[in-house]
Amino acid sequence: MKNHISNTAALSFSLLSGLIFGIGLILAGMANPAKVLAFLDVSGWWDPSLGLVMAGAIGIGLIAFAIAKRRRHSYLGFSIQLPTNRVIDKRLVLGSMAFGVGWGLAGICPAPAFVLLGAGSGKGFIFVVAMVIGMGIYELLEHHRKPAGK
Repeated sequence: MKNHISNTAALSFSLLSGLIFGIGLILAGMANPAKVLAFLDVSGWWDPSLGLVMAGAIGIGLIAFAIAKRRRHSYLGFSIQLPTNRVIDKRLVLGSMAFGVGWGLAGICPAPAFVLLGAGSGKGFIFVVAMVIGMGIYELLEHHRKPAGK
């Protein structure tokens, strides 16, 4: 199915999707670092309410990925690129640990950081700057990394 739309329409849809996602993060409390930290504090004043949000997101994600696996193009006509690597290696584990530690320390992950940035939060600004610096360091390390087997 070829259903091409203009770049302007695709950009508009992307912006609308991001806006709805951001509103969802705010309504769910995911953009509130104190609420996220309370969810992660299982040995203290644990707030399990974000567990329902995450379970809902996983459920919707499972359905979306099942649909995407059966399609070659998105509903907007763009090719679908799903991850194919199923290897759990040291790099994946270390990256996941770094993400988890950062999330646990700040109570912020990337998407809520942009919501906080848009709301003018200093914490969101600092997180986004740190995230961009981290992405730059990753790119530098990947650029200088030797290919496997050489």
